[in-house]
Amino acid sequence: MRPKHVWSTRTKLQIEGRARDLAMFNLAIDSKLRGCDVDAIRVEDVAAGGYTADRATVRQKKTGRPVRFELSEQTRQAVDDYLKATGKRPGEFLFTGRRGPNRNMTTRQYARLVSEWIGSVGLDPRLFGTHSLRRTKAILIYRRTGNLRAVQLLLGTATYCPRTTG
Repeated sequence: MRPKHVWSTRTKLQIEGRARDLAMFNLAIDSKLRGCDVDAIRVEDVAAGGYTADRATVRQKKTGRPVRFELSEQTRQAVDDYLKATGKRPGEFLFTGRRGPNRNMTTRQYARLVSEWIGSVGLDPRLFGTHSLRRTKAILIYRRTGNLRAVQLLLGTATYCPRTTG
């Protein structure tokens, strides 16, 4: 997604008063996590002391490795507003779905929300999905720095290292 699309989506979610969706969208962009990791975030992962922290660490399901990320001021504000509106506490999933208050949102539910957000700002939901949110900030960082290794580290991806003979 381009910065103007991110801005449009954030603005639309704010105007519509969709606190959960705004917090989830912002967190997905800032964290660069896969969809299965975004929907499994617990309150204490981002707001252990009652307020959203500047940095958070989440262990990835796919790799089992922890990923540390910074949360922007607008993400912290969105998550704080969402926590205040819902009264969620440490020990609970940040984003619950239709399966009940003690179960996290499914990755499929999250994907449907992303498609809805994408479509609401005039983009084709078939061209953008949960992985688009994961890549958005990483692509912006790469464009600014040109440092591919830094982006790989931010995404927590394994890298190809050819063997050298000697």
